[in-house]
Amino acid sequence: MDPRELFAAALRALGQHKLRSGLTLLGVIIGVMTVVAVVSVISGLNEFVTKNLVNLNPDVLVFTRYGILKSRSEFLEANRRKPLTMAERKLVEANCRSCAAVGAQASRAAPVKAGNRRLGAVDVTGYSANADSMLNLDLEAGRFFNPSEESHSAAVTIIGADVKDEIFPNQDPINRTLLVRGHPLRVIGVQKRLGKMLGESRDKVIFVPITFLTKVLSADRGIAILVRPQGGMAGLDRVQDEVRTILRSARKTRFKADDPFGIVGSRAVQAVWQSITQGAYFATVIVSGMSLVVGAIVIANIMFVSVVERTSEIGLRKAIGARSRDIRRQFLIEATLLSLSGGVVGVVLGALAAAAISAVFPAVVRPRVILLGLGLALLTGVLAGLAPSSLAAGKTPIEALRYE
Repeated sequence: MDPRELFAAALRALGQHKLRSGLTLLGVIIGVMTVVAVVSVISGLNEFVTKNLVNLNPDVLVFTRYGILKSRSEFLEANRRKPLTMAERKLVEANCRSCAAVGAQASRAAPVKAGNRRLGAVDVTGYSANADSMLNLDLEAGRFFNPSEESHSAAVTIIGADVKDEIFPNQDPINRTLLVRGHPLRVIGVQKRLGKMLGESRDKVIFVPITFLTKVLSADRGIAILVRPQGGMAGLDRVQDEVRTILRSARKTRFKADDPFGIVGSRAVQAVWQSITQGAYFATVIVSGMSLVVGAIVIANIMFVSVVERTSEIGLRKAIGARSRDIRRQFLIEATLLSLSGGVVGVVLGALAAAAISAVFPAVVRPRVILLGLGLALLTGVLAGLAPSSLAAGKTPIEALRYE
């Protein structure tokens, strides 16, 4: 038979039992919807972490008191370390031959105000003047502070979007003054709006020169030392080893002892994040796999019932010339169309679920996710239709025509 005739016959057969066909698809719909929704959310989170939370340039390393902590015991151990200091930053800057740039970062929480407007618990982060070349700090307006302002502990600041909205509503904040713990700061820039992550705003921040923070606001928790190697990514291992040696030597660390500091890089952060999301992927595979297996069993069962109900039709078609492979193909097409219909519905529902979730978590429905959902539905239909189609193709015309 012509493939178009087989396809049309399969559609007619499915159309005769619309309700039964629809109920048959629930397992496939749930499985595909789960895959599309969860994978979209995880993809969105991965992209968000790469572009926003990991605000380091790929060729920058950060030496901190804590580093990347994976357990409470690691936190307790790191908490016993001495904080890194500005003196150690200067030591690295003076002695690191493979460093193209050495910067610093520290932070404090403090309220800010201007006039009668006040905003509490703002993240006040101090940066060295070269930090804007090491971090992804995009400004919406104004500029970053320069080396002269850093060296003179200048009272200048760059504010986040939330600070702008709360302290300077409907105003241009550039060159205006805000107070941090009673210290006046002149606004020289506004950071690009970043939005929320897990319900926490990332725009409730201000940036000041690191020297202003350490001298005026104090930084008893220490600083983070930012290091960029000469030669870009190729120099990461070399600069890491050299800075480790300088810091260990400065702290008189024994040869076999662990580093008295942690090291963070964008690749390390992304690796930790991906190890976390792998668990979500695994759970998705289990849930969607169970749903698709149930869906395949239901489709196969319905197709077996359909074979029995249409035994006389199969005999008549064979008697007038239909070949066994034509019968097999027709029933296989019916099972595939059933499952693929469920896949289409599952993709649409999964995309809608991802869109709803995106109000809280980043979610991105990519074409490959849609293709994955449809591919799983197609595979489910083919596997579910193999046995019923073979049963239908194996019936002889005489036995089929005599069936009642």
